[in-house]
Amino acid sequence: MPQNPLPITDLKSLRDELQERPPLEIADELARLAPAERAKAFRLLAKDSALEVFQLLDATHQEELLSGLRDEQVLRLVEEMDADDRARLFDEMPATVVRKLQDGLSPRERRLTAMLLGYPDESAGRIMSPKFIRLIPEMTVEDALARVRRRAEDAEPVYTLPVTDDELRLLGTIELRDLLLAEPQVTVGEIMSGATHAVGVDEDQEDVARIIQGADLLAVPVVDSENRLVGMVTVDDAMDVLGAETGEDLARTGASEPLGRPYFSASVFHLARSRAVWLLMLAVAATLTVNVLSAFEHTLEQVVTLALFIPLLIGTGGNAGAQSATTVVRSMALDDIRPEDVLRVVLREARVGFLLGTLLAALSLVPVWLFAGDSLAAIIALSLITVCTLASFVGSLMPLLARRFGVDPAVVSAPFVTTIVDASGLLVYFLIARAVLGL
Repeated sequence: MPQNPLPITDLKSLRDELQERPPLEIADELARLAPAERAKAFRLLAKDSALEVFQLLDATHQEELLSGLRDEQVLRLVEEMDADDRARLFDEMPATVVRKLQDGLSPRERRLTAMLLGYPDESAGRIMSPKFIRLIPEMTVEDALARVRRRAEDAEPVYTLPVTDDELRLLGTIELRDLLLAEPQVTVGEIMSGATHAVGVDEDQEDVARIIQGADLLAVPVVDSENRLVGMVTVDDAMDVLGAETGEDLARTGASEPLGRPYFSASVFHLARSRAVWLLMLAVAATLTVNVLSAFEHTLEQVVTLALFIPLLIGTGGNAGAQSATTVVRSMALDDIRPEDVLRVVLREARVGFLLGTLLAALSLVPVWLFAGDSLAAIIALSLITVCTLASFVGSLMPLLARRFGVDPAVVSAPFVTTIVDASGLLVYFLIARAVLGL
């Protein structure tokens, strides 16, 4: 629910407002402020509330805030952050600033952060929490709960607890709820789940997030090449990953590069730069349509009425292709469609396109007949069927081919499909017109 903006100009009212609002609302409002105003409001927060609000902010806003705070405030905030959130923040900052902040950390926090930063970008190791509560099978439920109480303050995931042997090799997991409901003298090994979802430390973070989402997990263990437990990826981290990946896909399906930062933190130049290259590429690709029109210029001169239906055909074809591409990209993201399904998917989408084209042809046949005659009606009907079938075929094939060649499917989805279908649809239209009219 929308909130009233913070009264930035009145310090007393601002302090009172900040005390009344929950951290999430404060973080949302701070994200909408200019950097100087954001720092001004943040300094008025109570110590405990400041850390919670800080961790709810985007990494870009965190970096901007740190540049406006005193050194002791900066070091306190960075020290008290979760290690995975700290690593994400450091990814956004200049190397010289990161080194300075790392030097100010306690030895333990410095070691944990360095460990996370040592894993590949966008891997499970980069987003996992290295602070977890480990149980062993021989431990009784009573002892396990005592360990949870002692260490819960310093651990991030406590609802899903990993079970290992003495050498940290993962044996299973146990839910905190099961511990609470079990008899005190039952051992952890008796009630733990041995069929555990676990991911490798180098596994892609989007795949890890999909596992958590698909299996309805609160956390998933992360293991090294020898099946030793090194951390846990929690559901909140998975949601962040899926949100970022969805944002990237939406940007690319709209012919734009991801901003990599909140909208109001991006300059006008940055916004324009993220779109300019795509617009240029699509403009160059659109010359195919110009070439087709040029090739059939004589046909248009003979039957000028054909030009009236060009927007209808290329618009319908582009929309049909974009629908198919968007459906396939989404299904690929959810792992409904896999690389081996190429032939099955494109044939299925071609049939869908044929049905849609037939429906549109049937609806347009009588109006076009009354407006332009039976020959034009037949041309439009046949063209709609062919163009919709072709558009759906191309729209489904391009994302699948992109993944096969290691390219993000979203890159070659709706905008490029629309451009290609425009040119090919015109070609189909004029060829059908020549055949029907005998030109």
